[in-house]
Amino acid sequence: MARRACRLADNRCVPIQPAPYWLYLLECEDGVYYAGIALDVERRFFQHVFGLGAKFTRARPPVRVLAAREYASKGDALRAELRLKALPRAAKLAFFS
Repeated sequence: MARRACRLADNRCVPIQPAPYWLYLLECEDGVYYAGIALDVERRFFQHVFGLGAKFTRARPPVRVLAAREYASKGDALRAELRLKALPRAAKLAFFS
């Protein structure tokens, strides 16, 4: 039997909507792009800035968030990240349009 997450409200089980995942694109100090996924893009950006993010951004700190797109699930965001990373640099920003 499948279980579903819920919270109680007035003695009723109200389904909990999972938080959306975001695919984001950063521009780093040396002009390279970095793509990743996160639940909170602003928080993740500052983790990268302060050296708490990926090894890539520890060596190349990000300057700004170029774009972000919301996805309903982590799996959807991960698949989109793979598609984005397969694109040439010139097409990456257009991916978010």
